[in-house]
Amino acid sequence: MWEPGPGVIELPDGARLRGRSLRGAPVPHPSPDWGLYLLAAEPPHTPCPARWVRWPDFRLPSDRVDAADAFAEAHRRALDGQRVEVACGGGRGRTGTALACIAVLGGVEADAAVKWVRERYDRRAVETPWQRRYVRAFSRPAGA
Repeated sequence: MWEPGPGVIELPDGARLRGRSLRGAPVPHPSPDWGLYLLAAEPPHTPCPARWVRWPDFRLPSDRVDAADAFAEAHRRALDGQRVEVACGGGRGRTGTALACIAVLGGVEADAAVKWVRERYDRRAVETPWQRRYVRAFSRPAGA
């Protein structure tokens, strides 16, 4: 599990995840156990086992069912105590949107999730109006 620090958020259910930018930044120490990478093209190399969600910059995930499944996997792994990181190029729009959706899985109301992530992760997280609408419409999958 992550210790409190830069980019680390703790959900109401106790899960901790780290969000970060991939652009020009070395992997912070300690390394993650598992990563969720949100990029238009598959990442060439990941420092740990990872999952890639095709997600163009400033847009929404290309496959929303796959994205929701990836968010649920990230949440499950974080609840199990793994060091899970969520990252995109800049670490704000796509990462913030994913963290807000994962926060919904962790007990934050969908209508409040963008504000919640902006207060705890980055004040500019979730960059576009359609990303904000995506989070507001996101709900827990049945049985979650």
